[in-house]
Amino acid sequence: MNRSTLSTTATYPAPSAIFEVLHPITWFPPMWAFSCGVVSSGQPILEQWWLVIAGIVLAGPLMCATSQVVNDWYDRDVDAINEPDRPIPSGRIPGRWGFYLSLIWTAVSLALAYALGPWVFGIALLGMAIAWGYSAPPFRFKGNGWWGNLAAGISYEGLAWITGAAVMIGGALPGWEILTLALLYSLGAHGIMTLNDFKAIEGDIQMGVRSLPVQLGVDGAARFACLAMGLPQAVVIGLLFAWDKPAHAIAVGVILLIQVGLMVRFLAKPVERATWFSGLGVSVYVTGMMISAFAVRGLMTAAG
Repeated sequence: MNRSTLSTTATYPAPSAIFEVLHPITWFPPMWAFSCGVVSSGQPILEQWWLVIAGIVLAGPLMCATSQVVNDWYDRDVDAINEPDRPIPSGRIPGRWGFYLSLIWTAVSLALAYALGPWVFGIALLGMAIAWGYSAPPFRFKGNGWWGNLAAGISYEGLAWITGAAVMIGGALPGWEILTLALLYSLGAHGIMTLNDFKAIEGDIQMGVRSLPVQLGVDGAARFACLAMGLPQAVVIGLLFAWDKPAHAIAVGVILLIQVGLMVRFLAKPVERATWFSGLGVSVYVTGMMISAFAVRGLMTAAG
């Protein structure tokens, strides 16, 4: 039986199709940011390993996966033209099951978040609002690169980081140092998200999506992406020195210098090298996140 026959006869989605529409490859950034939050909390990790596992599941297979299936559902008409083999337009997830899966994953995510404490639940509510607003009308933040990339950065990095810390301290609100780092790395992630827009410039123009490369031009968007990534890290370095963590500050400084070297090469040919820079630059960027998390862990341990 071929795929077209399946698309007309299927009543329920196959498990493989559900797994595909949840896009597991996208779960790493929020799971990593959650781990940074766990480390930065200053709390014993092995003594609360079950909370760490529950939080990682919440950040990746639940919260992030929800945003992915919501996005695929509301992009189904566009995908039917550009990527007809994806689970929803191909019919492997038939009828309105894309919408039903969005609701199911939302409910399960919020139920687990509620069990992990009031601040975790509140953060999860905000994250869900952003996830739905990013893709669904009337907001559809993704239609504008300024708002869409900011929303994605906050969700994937900041909220996940704060959730990791909140889980470890009993569901309470983390200290201002943790909140500040989470915010700064969220702002930096705006630049990371902008890198993803270079591969779809022509399609975005045709579909009326106002990505930053469309609004600012290729060179302007490339320069903005680099500044958006670099400036928050420079502030982090200053804070780490102010918090008497010079070794960590120097390490993050080295991380930033490596990125600057990559940025110089990226700026020479932004469209051709955006994917290259995203792969290498983001790996270095998230390493700096964990170094900063360990710096704040020292502060939290000393304060405790």
